[in-house]
Amino acid sequence: MTTLTLGIVIVFVLGYFCIAIESLTKINKAAIALLMFVFCWTLFMLDPGSYISGAVGDHAALAVSEVMEKHLGSTATTLFFLMGAMTIVEVVDQNGGFNFVRDLLKTQSKKALLWRIAVLTFILSAILDNLTTSIVMIMILRKLVADRTDRLIYASLVVIAANSGGAFSPIGDVTTIMLWNKGLITALGVITEITIPSVVSMVIPAYILSLSLKGSFVTADNAAVEEGGGESLTASQRKTVFILGVGGLIFVPIFKSITHLPPFVGILLVLGVLWTVTELFYRSQGEEDEDGTQKRITKMLTRIDMGTILFFLGILMAVACLETIGVLTMLGEGLNVAFDGNHYMVTGIIGVLSSIVDNVPLVAGCMGMYPVAPTGDMAVDGIFWQLLAYCAGVGGSMLIIGSAAGVVVMGLEKITFGWYMKRITWIAFVGYLAVLGVYWLARPFLF
Repeated sequence: MTTLTLGIVIVFVLGYFCIAIESLTKINKAAIALLMFVFCWTLFMLDPGSYISGAVGDHAALAVSEVMEKHLGSTATTLFFLMGAMTIVEVVDQNGGFNFVRDLLKTQSKKALLWRIAVLTFILSAILDNLTTSIVMIMILRKLVADRTDRLIYASLVVIAANSGGAFSPIGDVTTIMLWNKGLITALGVITEITIPSVVSMVIPAYILSLSLKGSFVTADNAAVEEGGGESLTASQRKTVFILGVGGLIFVPIFKSITHLPPFVGILLVLGVLWTVTELFYRSQGEEDEDGTQKRITKMLTRIDMGTILFFLGILMAVACLETIGVLTMLGEGLNVAFDGNHYMVTGIIGVLSSIVDNVPLVAGCMGMYPVAPTGDMAVDGIFWQLLAYCAGVGGSMLIIGSAAGVVVMGLEKITFGWYMKRITWIAFVGYLAVLGVYWLARPFLF
């Protein structure tokens, strides 16, 4: 490792540490993430020729710009998907679309609500994706749980359940989508083999978290009414908004499979349709009052949490720099040598690392490092690829910034890195390790 490469890694580690102690420094994590991004790439420019072929002299700036624009394009697809999904869910919520879902989940028992939230999040994340599901569930939680202390526990479980549910579905997580599209796993194979481990990785943390919830809510209507309940629309219009919003989110992976366009295109299609329909609803009612204006998408777009968006931008672009200088690939090769090809150890460590850096480049690195074999553990649906799908998906639950679901929940509920690490990390880690142990013991008999 060269001095320059080491310097970039040190900048990333220091930035990550500052994000971890945000509650002490009181400096917003988005600011730190942006500084990480800029400083990493600034150091990269000191000698780009070491990392990019032909990036010397007058051609250096152009070559680096092309690499950065490639990474920025990939990052932008995630950001636009996030902004579109957040806006859609907010529209459905503000227009009363989630009211009947809230009524279905409503209970006076804190533990009963925890299990209902866990199961619903797990199922939805397999159908939609863990990012979108997290946004939907947090919006519902805000209507059900008024006490912030309790809500943080439920929100943390949403992160764990969403990542677990996404791991066994070929469309539930970006890493399983990558492995599926590359032909390393099949839809039937990953569902058959990873469903039970994913359930266990959700159930164990849910049980541990349930021990911290005691008693009942004061009434069934336990949460304060959030701003906007959909009173401006009729019951049928609210149901239409819900069907278009949530049904549209379910349609996004179908749209992708039909058109082969990136998922953010589908999410923008759904947003456009929902935007048009809600405008027609309000126009037909002659809705010009303040209440109706506040619920229109044009107003909601001004309330997007840009802090979360910029945090995402900074983190993903800083990780892209690490990917470009070859650190992640080097790390993967080192793991393989250190553990002598032990698939459980290699993928287990990759899962832990995915809670620190983005799991996408980690999985991409593994896909490039390890060739597909005609038979054995590295064959299609082999144990290595199945473990990679599970570990990279579920491992991100160990830190709040370890997954897209965690980042968006962190932004929506203002969960600090330190609080999550102190209260939740060990719980997610217990579930993660338990599944690896059970999987190792039981797999020879089950598959």
